[in-house]
Amino acid sequence: MADDHLPIVETQKQNAGRKLQWRSEDDTDTFARALAASPALRDAFIALHGDLGAGKTTFVRHLLRALGIEGRIKSPTYAVVEPHEAPDGLAIFHFDFYRFNDPREWEDAGFRDIFAGPGLKLAEWPGNAAGHIPVADLAIKIEAMTDDTRSVTLLAHTPRGSELLAHTGA
Repeated sequence: MADDHLPIVETQKQNAGRKLQWRSEDDTDTFARALAASPALRDAFIALHGDLGAGKTTFVRHLLRALGIEGRIKSPTYAVVEPHEAPDGLAIFHFDFYRFNDPREWEDAGFRDIFAGPGLKLAEWPGNAAGHIPVADLAIKIEAMTDDTRSVTLLAHTPRGSELLAHTGA
């Protein structure tokens, strides 16, 4: 391989995926708690991929509970974003871009400002907002298996994402 290709190789190493198997919701909760304990989570952007019913919202609920959010945690499927505030003041924005199809909505709703500002951003169906959202620090792909377990692929796209992965032990 040519010397001028080394940065590409390094990028590929950073993006190397890690695989997990969540055998039950307890495994989902354990991973969410480990992620919640990472200082790098404060201003992270996590993209959640998976089919309907794969467990994206369930994972978000476990993560928000681990961050101290109480009460009902609803899916932002119709609202597109649900804001939360953790007891320590952390702003959290849970996006669901499943029904996102109007690029004007991006500007009108102030999503650009949210993504540019501080706080944790979690986005389900991020592909539907492609071209508007930044590169995710961490991408989590959840696949439901036939035996009710979940196959989970973790991809760090930034140094913050690598730090998040390191903190979870994944």
